[in-house]
Amino acid sequence: MEIKEALFEYCLRIGDNSLVLGHRVSEWCGHGPILEEDIALTNLALDLIGQARTVLTYAGELEGKGRSEDDLTYLRQVVDYRNCLLTEQENGDFARTIVRQFLFDSYNVLFLEELQHSADETLAAYAAKSLKEATYHVRHSSEWMIRLGDGTEESKSRVQDALDELWMYSGELFEMDKIEEALHKAKIAPDSKTLQQKWTENVSKVLDLATLQIPETGWMQTGGRIGKHSELLGYILAELQYVQRSYPGCKW
Repeated sequence: MEIKEALFEYCLRIGDNSLVLGHRVSEWCGHGPILEEDIALTNLALDLIGQARTVLTYAGELEGKGRSEDDLTYLRQVVDYRNCLLTEQENGDFARTIVRQFLFDSYNVLFLEELQHSADETLAAYAAKSLKEATYHVRHSSEWMIRLGDGTEESKSRVQDALDELWMYSGELFEMDKIEEALHKAKIAPDSKTLQQKWTENVSKVLDLATLQIPETGWMQTGGRIGKHSELLGYILAELQYVQRSYPGCKW
C-alpha cells in the first residue's frame, strides 16, 4: 500500500471516530440532566463534528475522486466506516455516556499531542487546533467521573457498571496494523502502542480519585477500524444519512 493510500485510510479512522462519537453525544441535546450540562454536551458534540469535517475533507482530497466530507459522511455504507467500536456504543444513562467519553478523551488528548508533530503538515495543524478542544473534553469527563464515582451509592454503582461494560472496547484505540506502521515509519503517525502506558496511568489516577475499580479483564473487542462494526452503527447511519438518502443531492 502506497503512503497516500494509507494516509487516506488513516484519515478515515480519525475522522470517523470524531464523527460517530459527535453524533452520539449530539443525541443528548435537549435531554441533559441539567441545563449547564445540556449546553456542555452540545458544544462537545459540535467540537467533534468540526474535527471530523477537517479530517474527512482532507481524506477526500487525498483520495482524488472528488468526494467531499459530505459524500464521505452521508454516502458510505457501514462496512466503509473506520471508527473504533467504543465510539458507536449507545449513550445509555448519563454515567454510561461519561464513561465512554472519558475513555476516548483520555486517549485522544495523548494522540493529538503526538500527532501535532506529524511530518504531514495538514494533520499536524489539525492536531494542534483540536488539542485545545480535547484538553477541555478530558477535563470535563474526568471531573464527572470523580463526581459520580465518589458521589452517592447509586451514582457510584451506575458509573462502575458502565466502566465494566465499556472497558473491553478501549484496547482497540491502541492497535497498530500495517497502515499505521507504514505511516509511523514515515513520521506521519504516532506509535499508538506507546500511548497505552501513559493512558493507563492517567486513567488510573482519575479512577482512584473516583474510588472506582479498573475492570479485571484482558479480553478486548476490536474490528471497527477495518469495517467490522456492531449493529449499533447501522442505526446511527440510518438516522444520520436519512435526508441525503431520501433526497439525493439535495441542497439547503
